[in-house]
Amino acid sequence: MPSTLFFECSNPDCGFRFPAPPGMAACPRCGSLLRLVPDTSDLATVNPRDEITASHPLEALLDNIRSTYNVGAMFRTSDGAGLTHLHLCGTSPTPENPRVGKTALGAEFSVPWTWHANGLLAAQQIKAQGKKLWALEIGPNSTSIFQAAVTLPDGPLCLVVGNEVSGIDPGILALCDARVWIPMQGYKRSLNVAIAFGIAVYTLRYTPQVHTMW
Repeated sequence: MPSTLFFECSNPDCGFRFPAPPGMAACPRCGSLLRLVPDTSDLATVNPRDEITASHPLEALLDNIRSTYNVGAMFRTSDGAGLTHLHLCGTSPTPENPRVGKTALGAEFSVPWTWHANGLLAAQQIKAQGKKLWALEIGPNSTSIFQAAVTLPDGPLCLVVGNEVSGIDPGILALCDARVWIPMQGYKRSLNVAIAFGIAVYTLRYTPQVHTMW
């Protein structure tokens, strides 16, 4: 039995419809009896795993991310996109903080990670290993990530994302081989860092192989 089911209140004046653990009997809104919503989905037979082996190993450096929930969400995205390592730098919380697990939902145990007190030193070490650093940061020399991802550099790539307010440490930014940004259509100039991270890593992971299909 699934851990949650969908219920609907039997009171027509209420009609509250929501997911909850099995065994719930009364509507939390009006106290009336609940009806179990029939499950007609076939999700149990679907396997979302992509068996294609990535040609470009991808990891990320999280520079002074302040929110445990953002870091947790980035762990979950990293697991889904097959990132090989997360470098947590400075004030970026680690999975040792239980609040990271609230949004990581177990991905904090499947994605290798390292904490570094000094993000600049970590970036220097990554470059010394022959990996390219791409900064997710808007600026005069930034390229749309949707254009840049069509032709990725040879070898491993590390995406750098910065603090929710301050952005990427200028010393780390100076080390980066390229700067990429996500085009915006509205009033705001940027997205939540965890959302931007998700768009970026999936773009870097799948754009090259999709492009070769055309």
